[in-house]
Amino acid sequence: MTNLPPRGTDGPLDPADPHGAGPRPDSSGAGDTTAPRGHGLRRDIDLLEALASDEAQNAGGLGVVRLAQLVGREKTQVSRALKALAASGIVERDPDTLEYRLGWRLFSLVARTSQNRLVRMAEPVMHALSADVEETSHLCVLSDREVLTLLSVSGHSFRVHGWEGRGVPAWQTSAGRVLLADATPDELYVRFGTTSTPPIPELWALIQEASRQGYARVSEEFEAGLVGVSAPVRDFRGRVVAAINISAPKSRLGDRLDQAGRTTAKAAARVSALLGWEPRHTPFPRARLT
Repeated sequence: MTNLPPRGTDGPLDPADPHGAGPRPDSSGAGDTTAPRGHGLRRDIDLLEALASDEAQNAGGLGVVRLAQLVGREKTQVSRALKALAASGIVERDPDTLEYRLGWRLFSLVARTSQNRLVRMAEPVMHALSADVEETSHLCVLSDREVLTLLSVSGHSFRVHGWEGRGVPAWQTSAGRVLLADATPDELYVRFGTTSTPPIPELWALIQEASRQGYARVSEEFEAGLVGVSAPVRDFRGRVVAAINISAPKSRLGDRLDQAGRTTAKAAARVSALLGWEPRHTPFPRARLT
């Protein structure tokens, strides 16, 4: 391996040095005092980025040797850093393979801030969308069997009131069909049971159609005279975490439902990008309904 940093450059603030022993002397006997503050934190971030890479995700974890190759550091340095990160729950080590992966605490920190960040990122995009289609837009999430509206934004005088905090059955709405995009058939049966309306095979087909199209559309399925479209918002992992919805009377939106769907899909993609999602060119294999 080439271009490895000299041993001991982590400095006294390096989290990889659990004993706080400070820098080791180099071969000339002089300590390295040129490393900037936060140098050790930057190195830990390099390790976390390596553990978040496609290679690590596809393999379910990476060993010390491979991680040392990816970040360009000595194996002993990487091992010390990983042990310190594992002790705080930022990474975890598989007891069988001895490989490392991102830990529960990191995901917990992300989860605690994701909903506030979601609303912050979505609101300006939704204002532009509502102005474009001249209808109220809604930011929705899945809560058990229901779709819950977190935020409504109006671009006209026909503002729809009373949706924030209100839950509606997921299977009756376009938002529900995109929010369930990551669910397998077995998960649908667990969530809705065998007596759902519509039946699970029909619901599965509607979810797949929405995934292929990039948005879901409904016409008077939830309420007579009401139509709507929804598109998925994805997080940095590519998981659907929310839906952006446009709902309006059929007399106003019915003739331009597909146009509104495509416009909403573009808005949802912008919010997804703000959350760190990068579209994959190769889709993951999907479960089949048997």
